[in-house]
Amino acid sequence: MSHVAHELTDEFPAKAQVIHDLKTSDAHFARIADRYHELNRTLHRMETNVEPADDFTMESLKKERLRLKDEIAGYLEA
Repeated sequence: MSHVAHELTDEFPAKAQVIHDLKTSDAHFARIADRYHELNRTLHRMETNVEPADDFTMESLKKERLRLKDEIAGYLEA
């Protein structure tokens, strides 16, 4: 289990400026990036037992984060 947060700029380091630009110019991208960030912080707190959670909850949130990451990656490939 990783206790390292999965920030978008860490996941896509070469795309940091593109991420910033999309967050300011595309409302849908901004919403999914914000949701990704929210999920990421929540999972990090769960993994470090700041806010313990059951495995089902964590797996569900991880799947949602992965789905959002895939959608974000699609934006970044365009």
